[in-house]
Amino acid sequence: MVNSHLFKIVFINQGKVYEIYARKVSHGGLFGFIEVEELVFGERSSVVVDPGEERIKTEFAGVKRSYLPLHSIIRIDEVRKQGVSKVSALEGGNVTQFPVPMYPAGTDPGAKR
Repeated sequence: MVNSHLFKIVFINQGKVYEIYARKVSHGGLFGFIEVEELVFGERSSVVVDPGEERIKTEFAGVKRSYLPLHSIIRIDEVRKQGVSKVSALEGGNVTQFPVPMYPAGTDPGAKR
């Protein structure tokens, strides 16, 4: 049996914290974005249904690949077991991250020399 990777991705979107699971994560083809593929959701083999997970599953229904802005990523962990995908309220909503440059000083390819 091949040991496949499973990643937990936590990111911010529209004032909410999303926690999703995926099989593939990479820097992708779009500059400044993280590419997330093969989203994984819990199997519904039991009678109990988690409405939070169903909501996020519906939101990502039909999505083959998602591109997440680099600045919205909180963390990416490679995990052994899948947890529950969820959306939660962002705590400390009155604090905003200070904008940071995408390039280290002196390496901006768009700068005129």
